[in-house]
Amino acid sequence: MKKKVAVFGASVKPERYSHKAVRLLKRNGFDVMPVGLRKGTIDGLEIVNFDEVPLQRVHTVSLYLSARNQKPYYELIFSLDPERVIFNPGTENDELKRLLAGKGIETVEDCTIQMLLRGDF
Repeated sequence: MKKKVAVFGASVKPERYSHKAVRLLKRNGFDVMPVGLRKGTIDGLEIVNFDEVPLQRVHTVSLYLSARNQKPYYELIFSLDPERVIFNPGTENDELKRLLAGKGIETVEDCTIQMLLRGDF
């Protein structure tokens, strides 16, 4: 079964790293759920608005939101019960890392794209 990955901060703009990550995850066979503020599609996948995210378990949440912009979505992240959360460069957040660790959720500070390219995603 394909691992489900939620990409928070997904953008329709092809130059954005979140956009590139969604496309690369899809190409690598992951079940990707792009989550963002604006509707649109990435490689045929509909971007789900934050307030419309289906409550379902995901394997990984990959963050492309600054620490300040993550705060409103803490409960949403917890409700998805991920095994791990990836803090991409520029998204580091010690407060959220502590809260996730308290729930037994692994946190990783790395680049989703680089992890895929290295084969250690």
